[in-house]
Amino acid sequence: MENNQYIDIFIEESQEHIENLNSNLLLLENDPKNKQIIDEIFRSAHTLKGMAATMGFENMNKLAHKMEDVLQEVKNSELNISHPIMDILFKCVDTLSEMLDSISQTGEDNVPVDELIFLLSGVSSKSKNKEAVVEKEDNVLSTDTLLNVYEEDIIREAAKDNYKAYKITVHIDKGCVMKSARAFIIFNNLDEIGDIINSSPSVEDIEDEKFEDSFTVHIITKEDKESIEERLLSIAEVNKVEVELINIDLNKEGERFVKEVSSSQSQSFENIKKSQSSNKTSKSVRVDIDRLDNLMNLVSELIIIKTRLEGLEADNRNSETASAIEYLERITTNLHDAVMKVRMVPVERVFNRFPRMVRDLSYELGKKIILNMYGQDTEVDRTVIDEIGDPLVHLIRNSIDHGIEMPQERLQKGKPEQGTINLRAYHEGNNVIIEVSDDGRGIDIEKVKAKAVEKGIYTAEQVNELSKDKILDLLFRPGFSTADKVTDISGRGVGLDVVKNKIESLNGSIEILSEINKGTKFIIKLPLTLAIIQALLVKVGDEKFAIPLNSISEIVHKKEEEIHNVQGKEVVLFRGKVIPIIRLNEVLETKKISNNGNLVCVIIKKGENLACCTVDELIGQQEIVIKPLGKYLSNIKVIAGATILGDGQVALIVDANNLF
Repeated sequence: MENNQYIDIFIEESQEHIENLNSNLLLLENDPKNKQIIDEIFRSAHTLKGMAATMGFENMNKLAHKMEDVLQEVKNSELNISHPIMDILFKCVDTLSEMLDSISQTGEDNVPVDELIFLLSGVSSKSKNKEAVVEKEDNVLSTDTLLNVYEEDIIREAAKDNYKAYKITVHIDKGCVMKSARAFIIFNNLDEIGDIINSSPSVEDIEDEKFEDSFTVHIITKEDKESIEERLLSIAEVNKVEVELINIDLNKEGERFVKEVSSSQSQSFENIKKSQSSNKTSKSVRVDIDRLDNLMNLVSELIIIKTRLEGLEADNRNSETASAIEYLERITTNLHDAVMKVRMVPVERVFNRFPRMVRDLSYELGKKIILNMYGQDTEVDRTVIDEIGDPLVHLIRNSIDHGIEMPQERLQKGKPEQGTINLRAYHEGNNVIIEVSDDGRGIDIEKVKAKAVEKGIYTAEQVNELSKDKILDLLFRPGFSTADKVTDISGRGVGLDVVKNKIESLNGSIEILSEINKGTKFIIKLPLTLAIIQALLVKVGDEKFAIPLNSISEIVHKKEEEIHNVQGKEVVLFRGKVIPIIRLNEVLETKKISNNGNLVCVIIKKGENLACCTVDELIGQQEIVIKPLGKYLSNIKVIAGATILGDGQVALIVDANNLF
């Protein structure tokens, strides 16, 4: 069977089952007697085994099969869950994930499994092989062949088209010299009348003559039992044939993956494929992200031409044209919203990896930590999801290593022995907020100040004049770390600058809140989408620029005499707070235009911090399409990209996060 066309489906569905194994094993560790969780884990392992066997991935099949054996004993109350058993099962899941990566890259599951299979055998309550062995009437031993859920699905669908399923056991003369050749003839005969689902031993073992004097196959055919027996008994050196009709409950629904695979096993299954299509009631479909990107690009171009038409209509002032363009704008907005919803995925996809990570690291460090997750169903653009995982890993590892104290230390401070990390996501306007907080020791401000002086960033006098926010911002400087020692978990000199750079590359921001001995909270603010945004168009000198609306607090007018100079820096008083002045014509190196002492100020925000950006003219709010600058201009920190305006001009998009 040609499996290339199904490899993507296999990888995606296997990933879901591996994630389910991870999450359910974590639940089982805390509730080892929960039969429902055990059943879920067993079902995932069983499904993975069947999928791997169907696709021909032997190592994955063997490992999942052995996991299934151990889990079966747990189900039957023959084996009790313990910490060593959980560790082995988690290692198995890691190896399955590693195999999946190998399959996606090379098409092969070439990851060693012998050691894990040995470990699984060691924890089993039975030292003997778990394969069910039955003794036949003539005292010939053979493995009892069982159908997996996928093979049952094949039989079920075939039965709808009047096919019958048989279990056939063929006994060959004990004196047969070339058993594999005789088996080859038998298989050819069976192929002529139907389709073989599986065999025991496997086809490879039969070819290598790794069987006694009999083997078993399952077959789908329209032939009756008598004709099959007659056909096989006519082959030389076939001593005995046992044909047993298989009855499968036709009402049981199978899984989509194998239905698709089974439908292509031979041309005789074309009708099965049609019946599958008509019976499916799935309300979702998997779409390649490249297709969604292409669709978003087309919507972006439509928005650009819509803006262009608005500009032309303003010049012509034709009422009919204005009405048509207004209708086009409504349709374009609805289309954009619809495409955005298709691209949105829940943050759960990222969050699901963290419970296992917290579990492993807390054991490694000898700490007791619980992870609480909230808002997993909060949705954000797929491109943001793909990029946010690594920064969150860094922040959570940082909380585990530096934030949460050892159990004894927590008890001495009057805290619960078990530390808590909270991971929370929620929407705020056109942004998604992700918070990572802990109830640990907090950040020692004095230690940060001392490190800043030690590194020569500030003098002792200067650092004492900094606000708490400014001191905490020092942690985002490259190479700035207050860790007393380097560990494999965090504090490796990389610092939080990597996290900040990644988040700002997504047009987001990050801030820190911390109280000594109470804990630390990292607050990440990200846009829902990176493609189309609302922006304020302004003129600075003779050029037009766009400032994202989510970076703007408000717009005010100030007089030149309201500007003050403090320690060589211009500041202004805004709502009782002193904030810095940023003259955009100087930052962007544009022509300076006389303002007659009147300043148009755009108040921009980064977390809780504000700054006053001076511009020469306000043009208005507009929906813009973000276009990247390209690799040659990617290092311009204050410019996030460019957009094409309605009149065909290009306006640069100001990156407010890098202005102050």
